[in-house]
Amino acid sequence: MKLSRKNGLRASAIGALVVSGVLVLSACGSDNNSEPTKEGGKTSAAASNIKCDDAKGQLLAAGSSAQKNAMDLWVKNFQAACAGVEVNYQGIGSGAGITKFNQGQVALAGSDSALKEEEVAASQKICKGGKGIDLPMVGGPIAIAYKLNGVDNLVLDAPTLAKIFDTKITKWNDQAIAKLNPGAKLPDSTIQPFHRSDESGTTQNLGKYLSTTAPADWKYDPKTKSWPAPNGQAANGNSGVATALKGAEGSIGYVELSYATANKLSTVSINTGASAPVPVNAETASKAIAAAKIKGTGNDLALSLDYTTKAEGAYPILLVTYEIACDKGNKADTLPTLKAFLNYTASEEGQKILSDAGYAPLPAEIAAKVREIVPTLS
Repeated sequence: MKLSRKNGLRASAIGALVVSGVLVLSACGSDNNSEPTKEGGKTSAAASNIKCDDAKGQLLAAGSSAQKNAMDLWVKNFQAACAGVEVNYQGIGSGAGITKFNQGQVALAGSDSALKEEEVAASQKICKGGKGIDLPMVGGPIAIAYKLNGVDNLVLDAPTLAKIFDTKITKWNDQAIAKLNPGAKLPDSTIQPFHRSDESGTTQNLGKYLSTTAPADWKYDPKTKSWPAPNGQAANGNSGVATALKGAEGSIGYVELSYATANKLSTVSINTGASAPVPVNAETASKAIAAAKIKGTGNDLALSLDYTTKAEGAYPILLVTYEIACDKGNKADTLPTLKAFLNYTASEEGQKILSDAGYAPLPAEIAAKVREIVPTLS
């Protein structure tokens, strides 16, 4: 089925998705541990909407570490429902994932930024008769995490954040930080900024935010996935940065929210110009992602995010992770599993589990577009 492009499509606001209580993952995605059953030629868990179709064997995937925690949930549910299937996802960073995809080493790549023109061109050598396309699958707020004893509710704005990461502001009691945090006991100590050492869509999205909202203070190329500023300390992946922040007093860095939560890191609220600073959580990120527009053409669903939003309660430092697959020319032995897995992750059930994990589900209209495209992969 070919989709017509709707220029300027504005995603409808998504309702609050609340998953109450403890998420229970049983062998069949239900409480009764019954075996999967055949329904109309499709295998599905007894109390689950996961449809395995002809999925079998191993599906190799790699890329974004930002979505790794979401992937872990999806893979656990999918493998529980589909006997004999293994999905192996390596959270090695967006850049490395795209490289593996364009070398034919994985059938699926995860990236926190859409494919560049040259990456699409390279994919045509692997996707025989087709090309790689971007399928948005999960939204994630980029948390600005820090460790500063005695300061629990730090507020920053884009210009101040840009100067900190560019090491133009080097002390925690700098006047710019103090002005945003009246009454806070800011120490006269050195700021230790951390960034990613690997190519990262998380880095790229932070750069887009800073260059868009603080262009006078962040003059680096917003398209780069590599850290552009000359100073600061580096760590590999979201997990590496989170671990470094946890162990370094006076540190600050950026990680996908679930890593900040898992490591019990303090996070910054952002002064966007709204009536109150906006904290980082799945709900505030969802409010911002709901304003995303589709900028891709045909079956490519690359999105444009509004980093400059001043909407009340909308957290502006965002990323959307895309699952990158061939629209045509997928390998015959992995295609059924690829489609079944993506059908699940894009489903209402697959999206619903994201909120409790610290992610923002896709806006309903965009998720519906993804669900229309996945069955057409060939």
